Amino acid sequence: MKKDILWKVNRFDEFTINELYDILHLRCKIFVVEQDAPYLDLDYKDQKALHLHGYVDNKLAAYCRIFKAGDYFDEASIGRVIVAEEYRKYGYGNDLMKKAIELEESVFGETRITISGQLYLKKFYESLGFRQTSEMYLEDGIPHIEMKKE
Repeated sequence: MKKDILWKVNRFDEFTINELYDILHLRCKIFVVEQDAPYLDLDYKDQKALHLHGYVDNKLAAYCRIFKAGDYFDEASIGRVIVAEEYRKYGYGNDLMKKAIELEESVFGETRITISGQLYLKKFYESLGFRQTSEMYLEDGIPHIEMKKE
């Protein structure tokens, strides 16, 4: 059964130590271990990002980074989109992206968004209004495509 998710939005310097640790742990668990892609997740872009994190029963369930135009791509962007494995069947990924898109507009005034999405999630991102704008490329050994929402 899908439970309510409590969303938090903050800048890097507003994290509690425990929030930051939980987020970095989940990112490592999914992007490095689960996807078997050894890469350096800590890229010094967290300090520029707006962070959206969602909690179910006080446990981190979903997370992403949100950037204004010029801080990652020329257009605004959303990245490090993750939902903890045990919460994936409830649609929190859809909720996360819709909230991130809303924040791009309400906080940064941005409606043009670029993402580097994993190829297997193409239909998911298309359902949110993104369209493929590049050929497939490898990022950290995983097939990705650039997608844009205008």
